Amino acid sequence: MTQRPPTHRTFEGRPLHRPDDELVDQGAAFDVATLLTRRRALGVLGLGFGSAALAACGAGGSEGTSPSSSSSSAGTAASGSVEIPEETNGPYPADGTVDDLNVLSESGIVRQDITTSLDGGQSVDGVPLTMKFTVTDLVDNAPFAGAAVYVWHCDGQGRYSMYTQGVEDQTWLRGVQIADAEGAVSFTTIVPGAYQGRWPHIHFEVYPDVDSATDVDNVIATSQVAFTEDMLREVYARDGYDGSIDNLEGVGSVEDDGIFADSLDQQMAQISGSVSRGYTATLAVGVDTSTEPGSGGMGGDPGGGQPRSGGQPPSGGQPPSPRG
Repeated sequence: MTQRPPTHRTFEGRPLHRPDDELVDQGAAFDVATLLTRRRALGVLGLGFGSAALAACGAGGSEGTSPSSSSSSAGTAASGSVEIPEETNGPYPADGTVDDLNVLSESGIVRQDITTSLDGGQSVDGVPLTMKFTVTDLVDNAPFAGAAVYVWHCDGQGRYSMYTQGVEDQTWLRGVQIADAEGAVSFTTIVPGAYQGRWPHIHFEVYPDVDSATDVDNVIATSQVAFTEDMLREVYARDGYDGSIDNLEGVGSVEDDGIFADSLDQQMAQISGSVSRGYTATLAVGVDTSTEPGSGGMGGDPGGGQPRSGGQPPSGGQPPSPRG
C-alpha cells in the first residue's frame, strides 16, 4: 500500500504551528525562532535585517509589501522587549473618560470584526486591514495571555463613531479582543483616513483581563499605532478617502507628528500586503505591569508634562483638549 505523504507543512525543517495560515501568521514564537536561525546563519548582529528577511519571505511575494518595515529598529520593536510608549487616548476614546460615554460597557464589544456597529447596523468602507498586536508582560518576560486590547480609530473620512456629527449613534471601528496563549490579538478593520494635524493612526488600550476592560480606570497601557507612508499613499489614491492625501501631506512626515516624533521605533507597524488584497499590520506591545500607566484618561506624556497635541477630525463637534 502506498504511504500517503505527510500533510503537516514545515518551514526550514520546523513544523508550522498553524499549518493552514500564511507564514507571517505563525505567531511571535515562530517569528523569533526564524529570526534567530537566520541571524546565526548570516552572521547578522542586529535583528533588523532578520525582520526584513522574514517579512519579505512571509509576504509570499505579494505586491505592495512596504519596504519601510525593514528599518533597523524593526527588530527591537518586533520583539516586544521594550515598554510601549504611553500616549494620550485623545478626545474620542468612549472608554469612560468623559461624560460617562463608555462603549466598553456595551454588549458585543468583544469582537474581532470592527467594521460594523455593535447592533449590526451601519458599516464602514475602506481598504481592508488586519491589525495584529502581540502583547508581552515585561515583568514575567512572557506573552501576556488573557490581556484585553481595546482599539478605536477613524474611518476613511476621518470620522470617529459616537463623536463626529452625523455618526454619534454608530459604534463602528471600536472593539476588544483577548490575547491568546502567545499574547496575540487580531482585529479586522480598514486603513484609517488622514485628518488635519495628525499622522494616520490607531488608538489602543491594554487591560490586564477582560473583566477589567470596562472602564479607563483599569487601563495598564495606552498608546497608538503609526503606518508607513508608502502604504498610506497607495490607499489614499482609492475612492472613499477623499481629502486624506492632502491631510497627509499637510503633516509632512510621520517624524513631524507630535505623538510619534520621539517614539516611532516602538509604534510603527510592520506592514505586508497590497492595496488590492488588503494589508496586515503588526505591532509588538511590551507592557510593564510594575509601573503606573502615564496617559490613560487623556493624561499627559510619560514625563508628567502637558498632553501632546494632535489634530481634529473634520465635520466633528468641538472635542475636548488634548486632541489625538
